[in-house]
Amino acid sequence: MAGIASLTAGKAPPKASSAKAVRPIAALAIAGAWLAACGGPPSAQRPPEPGDQAVARVDGQTIWASDVKREAASEGVIGPGDPLDVSSDLFHQVLDEVIDTRVLAAQALKLRLDKDPLAQRRLAAARDRALENIMVESVVGKAVTAQAENALYQDFLKHRTPSEQVRLRQIVVAAEPDAEAVKRELAGGTAFEAVAMERSIDAESRVQGGDLGEAATDTLPQPIADAIKDAKVGQVVGPVKVDAGWALLRVDERQPEPPPTLDQVRPQLMQFITYDKVKDLVMRLREQSKIETLIGPPPELPGAPTEPASAPRPGPPSPIPTPANAAGAMTQ
Repeated sequence: MAGIASLTAGKAPPKASSAKAVRPIAALAIAGAWLAACGGPPSAQRPPEPGDQAVARVDGQTIWASDVKREAASEGVIGPGDPLDVSSDLFHQVLDEVIDTRVLAAQALKLRLDKDPLAQRRLAAARDRALENIMVESVVGKAVTAQAENALYQDFLKHRTPSEQVRLRQIVVAAEPDAEAVKRELAGGTAFEAVAMERSIDAESRVQGGDLGEAATDTLPQPIADAIKDAKVGQVVGPVKVDAGWALLRVDERQPEPPPTLDQVRPQLMQFITYDKVKDLVMRLREQSKIETLIGPPPELPGAPTEPASAPRPGPPSPIPTPANAAGAMTQ
């Protein structure tokens, strides 16, 4: 609906997140719009959430602020649970989209399009996805506690690889012998900034006396990170091979980078905390259900290599995320 609403609102549609990520939330929006178009139960006219606010009515059916926030989350313009000010332009844009959904759903009912067998299967699939999302939310709600978050956060701090914030300057020349000559010139007392402005072939940093600004060491290209690893403030290192030629680097500042706060890594913490719970629930339910796959395995690709008979058997599946390897993932 984002594209249609952009026509009525006169604005570009917000960028949606991946289909897999928003599929369950979008299903809730679809199912909710269809119920509302059908008239909905009497409770639909009461606030669905404490403190909810009525923001519009379509043929007597109320649209609540929570409906708009849910639609915004389904499009990926806000995260699930993030606030969305009802006075903001974004809220009014998404509200227009919800209204468009309601009027189109109502018209579909008037035309009895819901009676088509294919339409009924699509509606049933949307309902299943909505129930899937509600089930997952119930598991998440029980698993994510302040105690669980803090325990994993402390483990993350224990296992994270410390990083540093550094400020660098560079002089880039075309050939390694040229870089060695510049290094001797610097050792003789010539100012780094002056040589950078005169000799460096990197146009962007040259006018700044070679200043590259601040960066975290774990985000630097590996050759540069290795070169400055043990360098002291004021020390010139190199030459280092870079894309444009050969670089001499000077460390102007370096200090430990503070670890991310609990709020900054909370989304990743929630993912790791709930992964086991959801996985175990799905596996248990699959074991309890009678599942019959009525199609064969996918065909092998033409020319795909085949394993020799002596090849070792596949091992167990990769382990699920644990606090130790979670720390690595959260620093990416």
